[in-house]
Amino acid sequence: MNKFLEENYDKIISMSRNICKCHLDTATELGHYAIEQFMLNKRGQEIVDKKQGMLFLSGIIWRSYKSKTSPYHKLYRQSGRVHELYESTAQRIADTVADTEYDVEQDLTIESIQGILEDMLSDTVEQWYRATLFNMYVHESNYSELARITGIPRTSISQAVQECKAYIKKRIDNGTTT
Repeated sequence: MNKFLEENYDKIISMSRNICKCHLDTATELGHYAIEQFMLNKRGQEIVDKKQGMLFLSGIIWRSYKSKTSPYHKLYRQSGRVHELYESTAQRIADTVADTEYDVEQDLTIESIQGILEDMLSDTVEQWYRATLFNMYVHESNYSELARITGIPRTSISQAVQECKAYIKKRIDNGTTT
């Protein structure tokens, strides 16, 4: 197996670059990952003996790069990865921020809602329940996912969130936000 990898190293990196159509650094990283996985495979030598090594490696590279659920994707492309902003992207973001006016009214409304939620958390158990589920809903707006996380039925979560929204709206409309 070592002889096969030594003889075909450049071809493997080239194949990696052709498959992912990316920078040489990423292609090299992906190629090295594929080589490592190939070496760890208990049938690696058998695959080399059958002259199927390059085919097997191309499959590893393809699946590792294209699949968003592959161990390679989770390990190298997703977890803790920092992407740099190119100058044109940074400039567009700066232009957008400069063109956007600060909305004082929106900021005051958000602050009022946060105050109402804090009051609800320290009020009755029912209000605490509604406010807690509403806060969770703000971060995860899928009732099914919230039901899975909390073990509370979807309909109960939906009802509590709607009641919380109605309560907040009523408090804001009445001017009793403090």
